[in-house]
Amino acid sequence: MPRAKKDHSCLNIKIDAELYRKLMEVSEEAGQTKTMVVERALHGYFADYDMKQRILRQAEAGQLVPAEKANWVSNQ
Repeated sequence: MPRAKKDHSCLNIKIDAELYRKLMEVSEEAGQTKTMVVERALHGYFADYDMKQRILRQAEAGQLVPAEKANWVSNQ
């Protein structure tokens, strides 16, 4: 039974050759498509970025968060 099609957009990019070789290596080792690897990497990157932005906004507002309460580990 084929997979359900998801809402998507196409992305055509140029990346460094070494980065592409690593993408291929991870894709093959994990048994995942390049799309899956890139999507997971982007999800992790954006989750980390969003967390850091929240911390910066809190710091700018004078609401610093103690390090032991900061969630530095992404759940992605």
